[in-house]
Amino acid sequence: MIKIQDKALFIADSHYPHHGSEFLNILQQIDKKTINPTQLFLMGDNFDLLFGYNDYIQTFSKDAIELLQKISLKVDIYYFEGNHDFCLKHIFTNIKVYSREEQPIVFTLNSKKVALSHGDKFVTSLGYDFYSKILRNKFILTLLKPWEITIIDYRMKKLSQKNICNSFKTLDKRVEKILKYYKDVELVIEGHFHQGKVLGKYISLPSLACQREVGVVENANIVFKKI
Repeated sequence: MIKIQDKALFIADSHYPHHGSEFLNILQQIDKKTINPTQLFLMGDNFDLLFGYNDYIQTFSKDAIELLQKISLKVDIYYFEGNHDFCLKHIFTNIKVYSREEQPIVFTLNSKKVALSHGDKFVTSLGYDFYSKILRNKFILTLLKPWEITIIDYRMKKLSQKNICNSFKTLDKRVEKILKYYKDVELVIEGHFHQGKVLGKYISLPSLACQREVGVVENANIVFKKI
């Protein structure tokens, strides 16, 4: 198992480029070494829409994609695909990318077993699971290429208008159900819910787009900070 190091940086749910430029700003600071993370954990939905096997969708986030490619040559990056960014192994060849099917992945933090996932793997409907599987199918994505500009332009416009920052009042009940799948670890770190809360051994990472915060490892603990 890979060890999570002190000063590792966790970024979740940036929803770039529609919901702020913080993600790009952080990548620029890492590139310039004004921020020096030992590791970079991207916990999904850092792009509002990005998927592999398609060149057109990459034009909306070209600057961030190029920076990630550059940074990956200097910093170990672990990308946990979300429901807005998937099939990324085709794009980020030097980044360790974990698909939804592969998640959660167990790391260690100060001898503790820590499970990492975007957060949309468990306690979901069969319809959502089926939709997620179809959406990530290379054949389906290739089949839609003749209509890619129309479809992508429409989706990008809709996503840019979506309110993604809401209070999840029943998060504790959802977490209780999720933790039934994590009995063999001491800590769970997920994004997806845009909350920035700690509930027992469950860490719901803040959304960079909503709380404008990231997770930083300090003395074997995850703390939330604004950058």
